[in-house]
Amino acid sequence: MSEQQPPLSTAGSVPPDPDRETPLARTGPAPGAPAGGTRFLSGGAGRSIGLVIALAALCVVGYATAGERFASVDNLLTILRLAAVYGVLAVGMTFVITGGGIDLSVGSVLGLASVWATTVATQSIAADFHWIVMVFTALLVGTACGVVNGVLIAYGRVVAFIATLAMLVAARGLAEIIANRRTWIVTVRPFLDTFQGSVLGIPVIVWMFGLVALGGWFLLNRTTFGRRTVAIGGNPEAARLAGIKVQRHTTYLYALAGLTAGIAAVMMLARTTAGSSTNGQLYELDAIAAVVVGGTLLAGGRGTIVGTVFGVIIFATLTNVFIQNNLSISTQAIAKGAIIVAAVMLQQRFAARSRST
Repeated sequence: MSEQQPPLSTAGSVPPDPDRETPLARTGPAPGAPAGGTRFLSGGAGRSIGLVIALAALCVVGYATAGERFASVDNLLTILRLAAVYGVLAVGMTFVITGGGIDLSVGSVLGLASVWATTVATQSIAADFHWIVMVFTALLVGTACGVVNGVLIAYGRVVAFIATLAMLVAARGLAEIIANRRTWIVTVRPFLDTFQGSVLGIPVIVWMFGLVALGGWFLLNRTTFGRRTVAIGGNPEAARLAGIKVQRHTTYLYALAGLTAGIAAVMMLARTTAGSSTNGQLYELDAIAAVVVGGTLLAGGRGTIVGTVFGVIIFATLTNVFIQNNLSISTQAIAKGAIIVAAVMLQQRFAARSRST
């Protein structure tokens, strides 16, 4: 008679390590694993190389068509100044899109923050106390608008597209009411002296962009906040089951986008020396375009600050090349549209290739 095998006991087995990832069926190369060929080119390094090549090609075209005018140090600083405001907005947008959302209101929030920071009352307090009052006002207004967006989306369950579109319209309208459809000139001279100055020959607003980008990179890649953002963007339900407070974190993401809009408003005031309800008009589209071209997935779950910075600089360089060659704004818009479509098509191709490997 055959002897029946008793069931294996797990009493003496080693308990699973809670800090070790459970092996799952992978649809692409393992993170950190050595990869070559197609996998390398379809990964983050491949995307970065593609962005570097695209930027280098633009620089070659600019030098070939505009010569020394394009290659001068002054023109390089002009490109960086142009990229700075868009870049700060794009850093905040990277977090929102990585978390599976979208924010169409950052340009209007920038305009509202710039108006509120330059009202007679605000500038009077700043003149009597310190110019930092204008900065705090802009940051507070931007963050408050972001929190409203986040609460509507996370707790009110309003679709992100609709909630931020409503904020786009409302913020622009409120800015027009506060400004009375006028432009408020910055009269606090110390504010302008601080933010229009240079450090080591580089404009202060460019340093601000660099610091925001560096802080965004650290937050996304080296903190639990960044890991939770990626998890929520990849699968919000799985993130919720894993113990992540999805609603609260989503509110934080939109508050962060509002904060960067406030920072961008301060930079805009330094560039234009005026607060206006038209400041930041359509800037949200340029920010989204830079994020997408940089390699952040529109569907969420993957984001890259380095790619976003490259995307911003690519668009700023493209605009400069067109200006140097006296080409029309309409032609610039067509070229930008073509680049965005190409970037999205490449994203889809890489995603399909990852699923098939």
